Amino acid sequence: MSDDVGDVMGVITEQIERRFHMSLPELRRAVAAAPQAHREATEAVRWYGHLAQAQEALEKAEDALVAVLGTETGELDDPAMALAHQVNAAVTVRDGRAMVVRFLLDPDAPGRRGPGAWRDVAASAHRGPALQTSSPARPVVPAASVRGVSR
Repeated sequence: MSDDVGDVMGVITEQIERRFHMSLPELRRAVAAAPQAHREATEAVRWYGHLAQAQEALEKAEDALVAVLGTETGELDDPAMALAHQVNAAVTVRDGRAMVVRFLLDPDAPGRRGPGAWRDVAASAHRGPALQTSSPARPVVPAASVRGVSR
């Protein structure tokens, strides 16, 4: 649908190849052979795979929407609107995964500087939430007497 659909994947592919000094197929083979050898390359390849899946889902959603729009006249019905929302959600997922890949490729990204920074970024995915997510403790309230009930 949009002209930049293929561009997103092409640009990110070029960034990966420039960052790791090899073609994407070569990098995939190297990561498959020794995933622990270069953690950054492994993560970049893994997230690129997620990005490619999201791109494919987006293209399928766009194709379904275009097919429905070709038959619609006038206002869009609920199924067509649902497809439009599906396309919007797919774009959001694709763009989010593209942001992750770009972050992984940028050695100067916030949180990636200094010794052990990559380890800290990778470990942050396994930590708990930064904010308290459990319910606050209920205050202790003395029991009130109810008329007609003896204790």
